[in-house]
Amino acid sequence: MEKPTCFKTFLSHALKETPRATQRPRLSPLAVVLLSLPGLVTPSHGREHKKADYGLGYSTEISAPETEVVEAVSAVVNDGMIQGSKEYNKDKFVDKAVAATSSPLFDEYKGPGKVFYKVREQVLTPENFKESNDQGTLAVRYIVETKGPLQTVLRIDAVFVEDFRRVVHPSNGSVESAEYREIQDRVDNLEAEKKQAVEGEKHRQQELARKALEKKAAEEQALVATAQLSASPPEQQVEALRRQVERIVKAQGAQLKSAPFHSATNLKTLSPGSEVVILVATPYWYGVETEDGQHGWVNHSQLESLP
Repeated sequence: MEKPTCFKTFLSHALKETPRATQRPRLSPLAVVLLSLPGLVTPSHGREHKKADYGLGYSTEISAPETEVVEAVSAVVNDGMIQGSKEYNKDKFVDKAVAATSSPLFDEYKGPGKVFYKVREQVLTPENFKESNDQGTLAVRYIVETKGPLQTVLRIDAVFVEDFRRVVHPSNGSVESAEYREIQDRVDNLEAEKKQAVEGEKHRQQELARKALEKKAAEEQALVATAQLSASPPEQQVEALRRQVERIVKAQGAQLKSAPFHSATNLKTLSPGSEVVILVATPYWYGVETEDGQHGWVNHSQLESLP
């Protein structure tokens, strides 16, 4: 018998046709044996499992200057947490991590850029590290390198090493991805704060320009009023000056204070409609003389101009 060239052909040789009346194939004893052998039938799609890639780390470009990325990385390195993993039967992250200047879990880095480390000792069976089932040290390394004025390369690697057997367990990338997200969030916040500061400075400059225009307009109006007053009869000049320095107490009355403060002692209560003469003007208070010759301070809000 000729040897089949593939399993399908081989199986077809093993099948024997029944009479055409039934049109139902039956399996020969050989075919039954072949189909019962493990591994000969291809598993369904639902049974396929993709193996995790371990030890690849995480590398990306961040659209921000190196100074901002370094600031964000420094904050994450010092936040005391390692995201993307957790100890056996504990919280959703590894806590009590500390910043470090180096780690023996990584080879000495001699490349360009700035290097940061975050380390947590005595971690019990951290998740997302290949076959980790003991206590050891978890370390994360961050490398920040400038690529351009507004482009920065960030590289993150994580590893877990057992204390007793010194077995190295590479990460499946969960820690690196989670730590990157924390860094990117902080970079975004820095960018938002910078934008807000620029907008605030722009608004401040616009406000200064507006006040300068108002001051200039007021000065011009004062010059015009002075010129008009100088050209008017003496009686009108006296009346204009009187209106500038005299005020009337509003309907709710006013308190004559010993000093320009709300907490200062009350000297007397001024009745509504009584007149005072302004001797000193401040942004919120007038130093006045009352009709009976008494001196004190009255808040601007309690006085109004002559009718």
